[in-house]
Amino acid sequence: MVKDPKPYFLYLENVHKAYGDKMVLDDIDLAVSKGEFCTLVGPSGCGKSTLFRLILGQERPISGSIMVGGKPVGYPNPERGIVYQKYPLYPHLSVLDNVLLGPRFSTGIFERYSRRKEMRDEAMEYLKRVGLENHKDKYPHELSGGMQQRVAIVQALIMKPKILMMDEPFGALDPSTRENLQIFTLEIWEEFKMTVFFVTHDLEEAVFLGTRVLALSQYYSDGRGNNFGRGSKIVFDVALARRVNATAVKDLPEFRGLIQQIRQDAFDPVHFQHVTRFNLKHPDSFQTLTEEERKDL
Repeated sequence: MVKDPKPYFLYLENVHKAYGDKMVLDDIDLAVSKGEFCTLVGPSGCGKSTLFRLILGQERPISGSIMVGGKPVGYPNPERGIVYQKYPLYPHLSVLDNVLLGPRFSTGIFERYSRRKEMRDEAMEYLKRVGLENHKDKYPHELSGGMQQRVAIVQALIMKPKILMMDEPFGALDPSTRENLQIFTLEIWEEFKMTVFFVTHDLEEAVFLGTRVLALSQYYSDGRGNNFGRGSKIVFDVALARRVNATAVKDLPEFRGLIQQIRQDAFDPVHFQHVTRFNLKHPDSFQTLTEEERKDL
């Protein structure tokens, strides 16, 4: 059943994306409320980064609609903050100057001059919040990987985005640093009350961080048969209760069980679940299937 897009901050309906003859995304339907922390997982080649770029506005679907903040997605803008795996820091600039890049480039010369102290004070406040105020004069090569990623997150936050989009931001970090940044990200999300769309290849990370876990997969079946080359769909969409930010939950049986369920539903290349039996238990989940797709094999 189609949803009314008005109540939702992020809304995709019947979205298809192809590159030439290769269909990557086949009928993506997604309705996300403001303030949700959505994590997206899926097997290699399923189109996670493609979906990320569509929401960001870097690419356009071949059909369907994408709404962000009640408006057509348009092109990338400061309302969508971005954090990638590779830190977007300029090596010749200090930590403080890297953080100030966004505010400086988004204002005119006169405003930049008249508000220079205000912008600097704001940047320092953000750095203080992430424990980097004493590193403001250092250059990126003088920071650890975790510290560089915190600077990258601050770069996005200082622009006050309505949605923070993160594409495998911790993939290159060691396990300890990664876990620390997971907790840090939850703290930032709770403090700023923004919507987060977080792409990761790590199922444990997805279940730990998200208030909602989405799985994209090319392994499914419908009335047209098993999917071989038609593109991925959202095959799993469940809500998670927001827990305390304690990593001990990762050892709970229900936590591990959910990971196993996602692995089977989305990652098993021989588990072709029919589209009408996807695990779409989130109250905002919906599907725009054709009659042909709904047919049983």
